[in-house]
Amino acid sequence: MFMTDQMSRLRPVFAWASLAGLVAAGAAQSAAVLREANPARPDDAKTVEQMFADAPDGVDPVVTGPVRAAFKQRQKDASCDTAVWPNIPRACYPD
Repeated sequence: MFMTDQMSRLRPVFAWASLAGLVAAGAAQSAAVLREANPARPDDAKTVEQMFADAPDGVDPVVTGPVRAAFKQRQKDASCDTAVWPNIPRACYPD
């Protein structure tokens, strides 16, 4: 009787520990899959494609309105004038 009483008290502890282990394993696997999803592509290009998902042929980063000199310098530093879709740095687009 003493042994069954201890086991009945420990059964929920083991169940919760098992559940926590499964959740941790699932989270670790999910993180690993996200990390390996597309290692050849830079994150910057993926972000630009996501920003302009409705333009499958790309978006020209040329700004036709007035911009600050700092933005023009940022575009020059990122070589935006020679960038080709989808490898256009996010810095080429205004915030």
